[in-house]
Amino acid sequence: MNNYLALDTSGGYLSVVAKKGDRAYTVFVEDCAMKQSSLFMQKIDEALEKANLILNDCDFFSAVVGAGSFTGIRIGISAMKGFALATGKPTLPVTSFEVTAYNKIEPSGKILCLVDALHDCYYACGYEGDKVILPPCYLTEEEILRLVEKEGYLLRSTGALPIFERYEGQTVDPVLGLQNAVDALSKLGRFGELTALYARKSSAELNREENK
Repeated sequence: MNNYLALDTSGGYLSVVAKKGDRAYTVFVEDCAMKQSSLFMQKIDEALEKANLILNDCDFFSAVVGAGSFTGIRIGISAMKGFALATGKPTLPVTSFEVTAYNKIEPSGKILCLVDALHDCYYACGYEGDKVILPPCYLTEEEILRLVEKEGYLLRSTGALPIFERYEGQTVDPVLGLQNAVDALSKLGRFGELTALYARKSSAELNREENK
């Protein structure tokens, strides 16, 4: 399965990777969160044209399923599901944490991959090498800093975060991360349904637990 189309609309940017054989062709638009719905098809066409691919040439379709923008995630999932249904090809879900982690798997040490959840809170997932050691969760800034200080996590994200003003963190390339993650996970056969990832319980779930 060497040919694929991957889309990431989970953040404030838009990433497209069209891979044909051993070559990947990418399109990236930054700071376009309010325009993703009107841009994504144009940018998909642009990537496919670069790769000289048509949808039927793709062996599978991939989308970033979260954590991230509620609306953006659904744009990516809906588009890739539609292509998969039309062509009868499988889908490959990728998380925004994997996009961050697969930029560069550290030879040693722990990485805390972060997505801004606003109000000094973050969606987070911890990695050591290519292994998840802290499942996706919702953390406050103080909880993250405790993990950094007590457990030695290194902070990573696909974009600059407010927490980086208090503690050093590194931004990574979202397009490279998407390509690396799709390449690695497809080789592992991690195909499946494109379902939105919720790293935080809904208000209704939290209220039920509180009432109990």
